[in-house]
Amino acid sequence: MAGTIDARLTALKIELPNPGEPGATYVQFVRTGNLIFLTGQLPQSSGERRFVGKLGNPFGIPEGQQAARLCALNLLAHLKVALGGDLDRVVRIVRVGGYVNSTPDFTRQAMVINGASDLFLDVFGEAGRHARTSIGVSALPHDVAVEVDAIVEVA
Repeated sequence: MAGTIDARLTALKIELPNPGEPGATYVQFVRTGNLIFLTGQLPQSSGERRFVGKLGNPFGIPEGQQAARLCALNLLAHLKVALGGDLDRVVRIVRVGGYVNSTPDFTRQAMVINGASDLFLDVFGEAGRHARTSIGVSALPHDVAVEVDAIVEVA
């Protein structure tokens, strides 16, 4: 039987991607106590990297938000694995870290990472409201536009 969060995902017409494998020497999540630390996720789907390039050129804020949302969907896919399939065990999204591959003159990183934050709010309601960091960087793995990580409190 689908839980509350699975029903909300269905109502929002959100299908989680298949969780990918680590791209280097790390694991996708670590649980300590009631916290799950999720490894930074890239904007990829079905093994294909999307949004390769920088914010400011060639991408603008709307594409950056789409990239951040895709990163957040990948985070949710890994979180679901970490919780044995039960996203109803999420108490709160505690912190989100957003890294934006930016041109030197691009300064709207916070607007880009709203793509991830808005998804967490849509899915978890007030429990999706979190602390956050949005950082502009000169490069990200595989030259993707955005990477997002998260810390989640669970029951």
